[in-house]
Amino acid sequence: MRQLFGGGGGAPDPEALARLSGMNIDPAMMQTIMSQLQGAFAAGSEGIPWETTRRGALHIANQDGLSVTGGQRSDLDQAFSLANLWLGEATAVSDLATTPKVITRGAWVESTLPVWQELAEPVASSITDALTRALSEQAPEEMRALVEGAGRLMRTVGGSLFASQLGQVVGNLSKEVVSGGDVGIPLMPDGEAAILPQNFADFGRDLEIPDDQLALYVAARELAHARVFRHARWLRLHVISQVTEFARAIHVDTDALEDLATRFDPSEPEELRRALESGALLPPRTEAQNAALARLENLLATIEGWVDVVTEDATSRLPSAARIAEAVRRRRAVGGPAERALGSLVGLELRPRRMREAAAMWRAVTDAVGIAGRDALWDYPDLMPGADDIDDPSALVSRLQARARGEEPVRDEMDDALERLLSGEAGDGEAGDGDAVEADDDDTDGPEGPRPV
Repeated sequence: MRQLFGGGGGAPDPEALARLSGMNIDPAMMQTIMSQLQGAFAAGSEGIPWETTRRGALHIANQDGLSVTGGQRSDLDQAFSLANLWLGEATAVSDLATTPKVITRGAWVESTLPVWQELAEPVASSITDALTRALSEQAPEEMRALVEGAGRLMRTVGGSLFASQLGQVVGNLSKEVVSGGDVGIPLMPDGEAAILPQNFADFGRDLEIPDDQLALYVAARELAHARVFRHARWLRLHVISQVTEFARAIHVDTDALEDLATRFDPSEPEELRRALESGALLPPRTEAQNAALARLENLLATIEGWVDVVTEDATSRLPSAARIAEAVRRRRAVGGPAERALGSLVGLELRPRRMREAAAMWRAVTDAVGIAGRDALWDYPDLMPGADDIDDPSALVSRLQARARGEEPVRDEMDDALERLLSGEAGDGEAGDGDAVEADDDDTDGPEGPRPV
């Protein structure tokens, strides 16, 4: 143990390992475990080894050996071109500056991994911190000095476990997503749209809808999703910050961790993997987390609802557009196995639960003020509809209609408070001084005029 935690290097002493047989510990198993841990301690750092995530995800994404054929690329490029023309009639949000891509699963992993790291790092740090605390708090007094040198090792081991598990989740997710925006959050680089033909065939296998119609619908939806994030430059950071705000509040359930440690068998590492994958180490959400999750779900629903309405208008020429739209909505509501595994791993389900209500709101806004008036709501963050507007869009519609007619909006308490603040009337005391000044002015009016104040 001293050699392991002290980083002295070299293989464990075979004679010392042989003496472990009297303790009912298999020396061969212990030698393997200690060699692996020693290597991790010597080469690792206190950060999360994201390269492990990348290698694991790419291994799964590329294991089928599927590539993009020339015919698939040509068909989807044509679908993107026609969908772009149709979107020009359905939205005032401008076209993308970059050409849409047809990519493999591996390319999707490479493109989206930076965002996955940003989203998962708070939870990964929480797990590694919990492992370190559990080690230091439960060690016997005579081993405290030894354990203090093991903090870096435990952080490395915990980070490696999480990074490996995240790699499996992202790799499996690459086998489910059909397009870059399929998960709902901005995973692709800013202003980029993409379709994965390897998964496109699976998406339409049981729908009995011609592939060309499916391709046009998926292309229009992906372009609309990428367009809104490119147009509203603030939106990407807004979504990511809300996700990370939720993730930073997640802490590992130390009781569950301790229970797992008491029955953990090093020869059966699958139990630890299952605990991470099932979310058993994450405690129930707090009220603050539920509120943060509700805000995030409303935000995602607002984005997806707009994408839904714009795609519906752009693809109205397709005979099967309504059936495809319903299939997409159900698919987004349920999620695939990898998406559910991601929710267990980081404690977050990225599903727009109120997408239908949000789409109904955007439809009402479109009918009331037109395409340009609707899309102008993405110009600034304070113009974007909120949860109350999704519940009842009538007030939002009334405000937009009044603005379109050039009418002043109805004043409310917030308007009055803001006006007082800007005019310098911060309190009753200042107002009283102002009244006294006005009285003095009245008393000094004369041939020479009011006295300067």
